[in-house]
Amino acid sequence: MLSRIMLKTTTTLAALALSAGTAVADYSLTILHTNDFHSRFEPISKYDSGCSEEKNAEGKCFGGTARLITAVGEARARSNNAILVSGGDQFQGTLFYTYYKGKVAAEMMNKLGYDAMTVGNHEFDDGPEVLRGFMDAVEFPVLMSNADVSLEPALAGKLAKSTVIERGGEKLGLIGLTPQDTDELASPGKNIVFTDPVSAVQGEVDRLSAMGVNKIIVLSHSGYVVDQRVATQTTGVDVIVGGHSNTYLSNTSDRAKGPYPTMVGNTAIVQAYAYGKFLGELNVTFDDAGDIKAAIGEPVIMDANISEDSATKARVTELAQPLDEIRNKVVAQSDSLIEGDPAVCRVQECAMGNLVADAMLARVKSQGISIAIANSGGLRSSIDAGDVTMGEVLTVLPFKNTLSTFEIKGSVVIAAMENGVSQVEEVKGRFPQVAGIRFTWDSSIAPNEGRIVEVLVTDGDNWLPIDPDKIYGVVSNNYVRGGGDGYKMFLSAMNAYDFGPDLADVMAEYMAAKDGYKAYTDGRITRK
Repeated sequence: MLSRIMLKTTTTLAALALSAGTAVADYSLTILHTNDFHSRFEPISKYDSGCSEEKNAEGKCFGGTARLITAVGEARARSNNAILVSGGDQFQGTLFYTYYKGKVAAEMMNKLGYDAMTVGNHEFDDGPEVLRGFMDAVEFPVLMSNADVSLEPALAGKLAKSTVIERGGEKLGLIGLTPQDTDELASPGKNIVFTDPVSAVQGEVDRLSAMGVNKIIVLSHSGYVVDQRVATQTTGVDVIVGGHSNTYLSNTSDRAKGPYPTMVGNTAIVQAYAYGKFLGELNVTFDDAGDIKAAIGEPVIMDANISEDSATKARVTELAQPLDEIRNKVVAQSDSLIEGDPAVCRVQECAMGNLVADAMLARVKSQGISIAIANSGGLRSSIDAGDVTMGEVLTVLPFKNTLSTFEIKGSVVIAAMENGVSQVEEVKGRFPQVAGIRFTWDSSIAPNEGRIVEVLVTDGDNWLPIDPDKIYGVVSNNYVRGGGDGYKMFLSAMNAYDFGPDLADVMAEYMAAKDGYKAYTDGRITRK
């Protein structure tokens, strides 16, 4: 097996052997990219939820496929060589997915002319069969390197680890990467085995290099932290187009998590937040050996300065008609913004987390349930002040999860909280939003080594330390109760019932019972 270094050295020596006066030109490539689009085919508000046509006309909305069509066309016109790729998670997030599954995503991605996509964890939300239907409908390769799918009939022989495309006379190697814990995050079934990202990527780099491909791009739905680890621990990767952590990288904004691109050695890492609010645009210059000489760019915000393609807008409007009766129904009022930004709710107490947990607990408290635990990964957006529509509620809670009630010991509650704070540094969705308990955690302690330093349970007007040996009634959702987001300690819970009402309906009814919902936080989660 030839190493990437050997191949590049051989290429360089061959170039030096050319006759005097012959020069090989650098190769430039524009990498256009999106990630975590989550069925936002229509424009979104600044809070990543729905945005009315009136507000869109006023220039207050962002994104939407019609705007993205224009932006991609303009970016391609600026470049001599361009590709468009996705960092995964096209599925889930709005009623478009609930109603159409992957059909609208396939149609719009084909219209945009994507060159490749990696599998995100949400592509498995409805099992491998729905993913396969999407793959059959798209006109580009869908990739995933770090999994063995040979025993899964829907994907075996169809889902490739990598692919090679040509652009401007040069071969580009594209490798897909998905979260190693997808079996905990979605519903891939028992036939797929997910593996370590580093070894999977290196294996494909070596294979592509042996084919003479010296420009390699990883499409990674694994998060900003994992992407940096992959860049550090592999050789031969030129660019990583990221996703999963919804990370905003920029050279101009003080809200960015890092520079665009983030350079780790000779590897350029990019990501473009989420929901189609930005189009990533990275301009890379390679020398003849395939090494990066320059990598510059900036995500382009999809605001009112980008016009909407009229034909695409009309098609999205047509597709939205069956959804309008449901989502336009006003179900409640909110006195203020209800903060549900994943970047907030996945690391600390947030107002949306309190609302959802409170609503869950209120629904089943009469059944002897005293604790509510909601995974922050199930909370997908904020809701702004004013009328609250069912469409907004379903944007916050799109997964059709049902209430689950069960009984566990206090020690299991503590273990659940320990799991919940175990991946805060990676901004993972297992972070717990709670009701009926308060907890304190210490970020200076290593994950799963005792970060939870105190758990209190309500006792009338008092708060008492949780009793590790006492049995408590708990409510969560069926995904968490089934072991999702690492909550496998709930699999052996007593008296479990997973078929309660839809969580979105529970939240809507809870808010409707209020005379204008007032968002709040009250210190139920403390970080030392």
